[in-house]
Amino acid sequence: MTAADFRLDPRLVRRRAGRAAAGYSGVDTLAREISRRMAERLEYIRIEPKRILDLGCGPGADLATLATRYPGVARIAIDSAPAMLAQARGEKNLLKRLMSFGKPAAPDFVCAEASALPLARGSVSFAWSNLMLQWLHDPLPALKEIHRVLEVGGLLMFSTLGPDTLKELRASLPASRSEHLHRFIDMHDLGDALVGAGFSDPVMDMEMLTVTYTKLDDLFHDLRASGSTNAALSRPRGLVGKKHWQQMRAAYEALRRDGRLPATVEVVYGHAWKAAPKVADDGRAIVRFERKPA
Repeated sequence: MTAADFRLDPRLVRRRAGRAAAGYSGVDTLAREISRRMAERLEYIRIEPKRILDLGCGPGADLATLATRYPGVARIAIDSAPAMLAQARGEKNLLKRLMSFGKPAAPDFVCAEASALPLARGSVSFAWSNLMLQWLHDPLPALKEIHRVLEVGGLLMFSTLGPDTLKELRASLPASRSEHLHRFIDMHDLGDALVGAGFSDPVMDMEMLTVTYTKLDDLFHDLRASGSTNAALSRPRGLVGKKHWQQMRAAYEALRRDGRLPATVEVVYGHAWKAAPKVADDGRAIVRFERKPA
């Protein structure tokens, strides 16, 4: 099986995200840390957005960060899992609604796929996406949609997971033609996809984080509770045999150091801009004339 054969089941991705929604905030430590590091990168980027899109917003933890950094700017929160949006929206009784008067307007919440955004062309200044792209086996359609809804000069900033994520678990699993673990897209392929989607000046970087556990079952719990288990169409449908399960545990235990089991996370960060188009939709070249300075 080649990388090109890897495909995800989007309905299963949505279903698992929906089941995880209510308890996601209890297992989102990694997502919060990555969000913090994304926000640090914004310190070096000059942008004054008029409208912000949080794509793959999940239960909405990043919306407050965006509101604090860009007070008064309209926000749109989009996710494909209705249960995640329900968590992001929260329940407001009459008293809470009355107390919200005079405060920044609540975001608009929209349930939609990243590859089919129900937004007008050029209607967003800044698109933010924290740990969403890894749930797409092909990021190009989503990147093209983000490019479409961004205004000229608009910014996309995202994080996703790279191929070395969970490398210890991958190496401990028995060899198989089935996809026991999710595959993750290489940083260089994502850079190519950004260019293919029409983005200009993409900047990519990567860092390795290590999460440690006292027990392997704690890692499995975090993966299940966050809806992060394998959703490949080629995943095995049956249980792993007892012998293979024991071998996998023994192989992983051999990695224990100072009483802890490591789990590597390769985090990929990227940002890119939407430049003025050079070609019209019908294929004709666009020629711009600028007034000569006096």
